[in-house]
Amino acid sequence: MKRIAFIICFAPLWSLSQNKKDTSALEPVEVRATRVSATAPFAKTNISKKEIDLQNLGQDLPFLLNQTPSTVINSDAGNGVGYTGIRIRGTDATRINVTLNGIPYNDAESQGTFFVDLPDFASSVNSIQIQRGVGTSTNGAGAFGASINLSTTEENRNAYVQLNNSIGSFNTLRNTVKAGTGLIHQHFTTDVRFSRISSDGYIDRASSQLRSFFVSTAYVSEKTDIRLNVFSGNEKTYQAWYGVSENDLQANRHINYAGTEKPGTPYHNETDNYRQDHYQLHVTRRWRPDLTSTTALFFSNGLGYYEQYKAGQNYARYGLTYPVIGADTIFKTDLIRRLWLDNHYYGTVFSLLYNAHKMKLTGGGSITHYDGNHNGKIVWMEKSLASNKKYYNLNAYKTDFNVYTKWQQQLSTAVQVFAEMQVHAIHYDLNGFRDNPDLLISKKYHFFNPKLGFSYHIKNWLAYASMSKAAKEPNRDDFEAGRSQQPSPEKLNDLEAGIENKNNQFHWAINVYYMHYRDQLILTGKINDVGAYTRSNIPVSYRLGTELQAGILLNSWLSADVNLTLSRNKIKDFTEYLDDYDNGGQKTISYLTTDISFSPEVISAASINILPLSNFRVSAIGKYVSKQYLDNTSNNKRKLGAFFTQDLRAVYSLSRGHMKDLELIFQVNNISNLKYEPNGYTFSYYYNNQLTTENFYFPMAGRNWMAGVNIKL
Repeated sequence: MKRIAFIICFAPLWSLSQNKKDTSALEPVEVRATRVSATAPFAKTNISKKEIDLQNLGQDLPFLLNQTPSTVINSDAGNGVGYTGIRIRGTDATRINVTLNGIPYNDAESQGTFFVDLPDFASSVNSIQIQRGVGTSTNGAGAFGASINLSTTEENRNAYVQLNNSIGSFNTLRNTVKAGTGLIHQHFTTDVRFSRISSDGYIDRASSQLRSFFVSTAYVSEKTDIRLNVFSGNEKTYQAWYGVSENDLQANRHINYAGTEKPGTPYHNETDNYRQDHYQLHVTRRWRPDLTSTTALFFSNGLGYYEQYKAGQNYARYGLTYPVIGADTIFKTDLIRRLWLDNHYYGTVFSLLYNAHKMKLTGGGSITHYDGNHNGKIVWMEKSLASNKKYYNLNAYKTDFNVYTKWQQQLSTAVQVFAEMQVHAIHYDLNGFRDNPDLLISKKYHFFNPKLGFSYHIKNWLAYASMSKAAKEPNRDDFEAGRSQQPSPEKLNDLEAGIENKNNQFHWAINVYYMHYRDQLILTGKINDVGAYTRSNIPVSYRLGTELQAGILLNSWLSADVNLTLSRNKIKDFTEYLDDYDNGGQKTISYLTTDISFSPEVISAASINILPLSNFRVSAIGKYVSKQYLDNTSNNKRKLGAFFTQDLRAVYSLSRGHMKDLELIFQVNNISNLKYEPNGYTFSYYYNNQLTTENFYFPMAGRNWMAGVNIKL
């Protein structure tokens, strides 16, 4: 593993006592151009630090977003620690743009987001904005279902020390230490965090050992702010990504097939091991009261491997000659291999904001480059020896460039117009794949993504409408389809309209959306040139839905919140491909209209909050998700059942003596002990002239609990 080295300006701890109260504004230095204002014509949800802290007991970030509209989450280990997933409006993480302080976080090749690589990152997050749909222009992967912007810039004017500890079911344990200098001599501030999380997981052997740190130091002045963020995550997780078969789901929901190729007991180290380091330098310059520039330089590198025990492997597959022992030629052997990934991602993000004469004009963009190396090593063989034999070594490169202009104009006291233009260019160079090393890919894409909208805002009312266009390049796996089956980019037209009303006691909002896709990439069951199942472009598909939100403060001790999404998610003229083991090749079945997989028609979340005492809060939390199909055929034999879960959370807080704040949190998840599965996969084939379907599921834990003690000094 590469070690991290950095130099920062860190104020000594003895300076904590010398901090003086400062009345100047400590403005964030992050690149804010990816966020939208409260009156922007897009569907959005803002989550404050207080809301994050109330539910942050060490679970992965998607679990902290579970109550937001149109959201469905899942966990490989079944309890929210380790590898987790999130879908918004039915779209998965590869179509959800994620930025950290305006800097892209999605993996450049897979375009997914792996929050397991940043354990306990939520403890350093100050605020979150979720934009559903295309939203405003952002940096990194295209937003085809949503974007999630995380900000770690805090306004900590006073020195503090904070200890957050939690414990729970499945031997889950989290320890977090945070400290900050406050604002020193009116200009300097530093915050640090160290975290560790461990859990056995609900699924057998699905353990996690997670470590992370976060350091942020800043210089602030009247004209210039400079902030350096350095953070890192290190994870070791025993894999549970095979799911549980439909037959085993009834008899043993905990079963884990990972490592079971080893004879006897499962292999003890079938683990994912990965470290990711991030460096961010943000500079904000206020040239005039109406003109501000923001610039960020960033560098991140990741290094790690997935270790597997593989039985009965052919020597030729690994470029090895068949050994001869005595008079016998050996063709197969058991072995242990490591699949390595070593990558570097760096670039700059910039913006210039002009705000005057009832107009806000923003110009910005980013230039990024990704350099990744994929290689595989054999570390042990049962027969013959090829220790550290590297049997593939493949490089991948990706350059991403985008520029945009955003214009917001106040036409009258109540009416505001929004217009935006983005030019996005991508250049891919993929020098082979593990199962197809001779396939070399060089692709260039150029996209133009305009947006137009308006909003009407008067007193407590807001009405808005917008039209947005987005385009998105395929991911790495899509290109492995082979020379004759190369994918096309995806295109999306998004229409949004909504109305909101807010006052001190009651608020409600309705948003209607229509997302029309061209050439959306989905799994069809079709086999590519190398015998693998990769996604194929389909001509036409769409998502049509309504998102409703409401909240009420009945009195000083009772409040409630609810959101509901009703949607139709359809594919037109879909063709399914099925393997034919009797005659070879594949059979096809055509459908006029089917449902898009993993896209429930109903998603709802609700909470009732009771404050029997001023410092004691009890929340009853519910989540309902209707049935989801595992593939795109609308076949009820290939589905995830609907589920309704209930959680209960109690928070007690007080201040006493030297403690600025003491919080005791206790949460019981899945009170009814429901057996449910929010994620899975399926495949079907013909054998003995019969259609056979095999479903696999990722079950969630039954009734379980977490408890936390947060102390701020």
